[in-house]
Amino acid sequence: MSDLIPQLTQQFFNGLSLGAIYALIAIGYTMVYGIIGMINFAHGEIYMIGAYVGLVTLTAIGTGSGLPVPFIIAAMLLVAIVVTGIYGFSVERVAYRPVRGSPRLVALISAIGMSIFLQNWVALGQGARDMAVPSLVSGAVQFHMGSDFDVTVPYSRIMIIVVTVVLMIGLTLFIKYSRMGRASRACSQDMHMANLLGIDTNRVISFTFVMGAILAAVGGVLIAITIGKLNPFIGFLAGIKAFTAAVLGGIGSIPGAMLGGVLLGLAETFAAAYISSQYKDIVAFSLLVLILLFRPTGLLGKPEVEKV
Repeated sequence: MSDLIPQLTQQFFNGLSLGAIYALIAIGYTMVYGIIGMINFAHGEIYMIGAYVGLVTLTAIGTGSGLPVPFIIAAMLLVAIVVTGIYGFSVERVAYRPVRGSPRLVALISAIGMSIFLQNWVALGQGARDMAVPSLVSGAVQFHMGSDFDVTVPYSRIMIIVVTVVLMIGLTLFIKYSRMGRASRACSQDMHMANLLGIDTNRVISFTFVMGAILAAVGGVLIAITIGKLNPFIGFLAGIKAFTAAVLGGIGSIPGAMLGGVLLGLAETFAAAYISSQYKDIVAFSLLVLILLFRPTGLLGKPEVEKV
């Protein structure tokens, strides 16, 4: 029993860092749904492309270049943000804008097609095998809690949590106070009325896709540095998990996406630690089913009001 609290603390930090990644990806789903009412199932592949762009940037710089590690990571993030922002914009123009007025099933099929295209696009360019990512951030903080078990929190996971918190605060302030943020909130409430009031709704929708892609890219780079392995198919499962997190927290709600991502990460981590790693996905999706049974709109979601 003396090791129980330290072990729980260890798993909490592990789950928090995983949940932070899910939250970064989930925000892209929830922003797009909140604006146009569609699910961007190609979003997981944007996360994967961000991870690959980070690796390519790292390879171009070289781990033995002598440059400070923070500078290298910043360069990886910056290049990944630019490239995936372009991909996010292109996905909206190619896969969504032409079918925006069509039935939702058409947009869903278009998004799935784009997802498959991006998977194979990267697989053809980089190969389908697993690729190793050099470890840039080593070391850990250790906490002695009066037992034989010391809590170890790697610096890489601390970096994930800190960067995610900073981005969440920045996004919240941007959506609340900036002109584009106010336009996004207006479009999420009533797209047609926003258009009548002079808001360029096409620009707002493109911005939403780009912003979601940027957040996903940051998550891809951070998880690549932490895990040290990636392949062209990591985006599919991560995307499904992030979509689950968005629904869990309340699709269309940015705070809900954050909460859902953290809860899903904690649920997976505790299930892997105390049940079996083979059951972590079962526990995660069972949590989603329970939430949808008892609160279909998610934890922070609001019931849709039909306008007549």
